Amino acid sequence: MMTAALILLLIAVLFGCWLAFLHFDGRPPEAVPWALALMHAGLALVGFLLLVVTFREPAPHAVSGGMAVFGRTAITLLTGAIAVGLGLLARFRLRKKGAEALVGIHATLAISGIVVLAVYVLG
Repeated sequence: MMTAALILLLIAVLFGCWLAFLHFDGRPPEAVPWALALMHAGLALVGFLLLVVTFREPAPHAVSGGMAVFGRTAITLLTGAIAVGLGLLARFRLRKKGAEALVGIHATLAISGIVVLAVYVLG
């Protein structure tokens, strides 16, 4: 199940890269397709919830490999990405303003969390 969560989060990353490209291409927030942002957020949230539900205790391979804390670290980083993502939603959809720094922080937290999760799941 954690592998499924990782796959969903990786697909969400692809949609997020597309959104970032559209944003940094100079388009105003209202010119970015709402459906694309909704797919990105929906896939990320479903993947995150699947991860949280399936994460009970460190996997046996993680304990023996010294990676027991990686699962909790990934969840913490992804929680931060969700919080910043909600800030982006408010800034883009309610205020109709760009937020380059928030996009960078969101992407950094999300990708860091996914890399840590990939090491945990595949390690």
